[in-house]
Amino acid sequence: MYFILFITVILTAVVLVVGAYVVAKLIGPRSYNPVKGQPFECGIPTRGTSWVPMHVGYYLFAILFLMFDIETVFLYPWAVAVSKFGPMALCSIGFFLLVLVFGLAYAWRKGALEWK
Repeated sequence: MYFILFITVILTAVVLVVGAYVVAKLIGPRSYNPVKGQPFECGIPTRGTSWVPMHVGYYLFAILFLMFDIETVFLYPWAVAVSKFGPMALCSIGFFLLVLVFGLAYAWRKGALEWK
């Protein structure tokens, strides 16, 4: 039963993706302007290559921000439903916050939050 449902979902996904691609090719504009393919920023043509290596600190800081931001979002549903679950919910969210604090302390100790 589930195999038939799985095959149906996969086939539907493939048909929709291929159909969208075909429709886009049929009704999309066909003109090509080489200027549109050139990278620019704020109307100023670029000089040199666009592949400039970035400092890994930016990526690490962004990943840490997203990690703690998304984990903090998980606190909102808990705050809404805490009265229904009682003391066990308080213990579980305490453990969750403890893991967050340990993660933050680890990142801080490793120097991931410092701009060098």
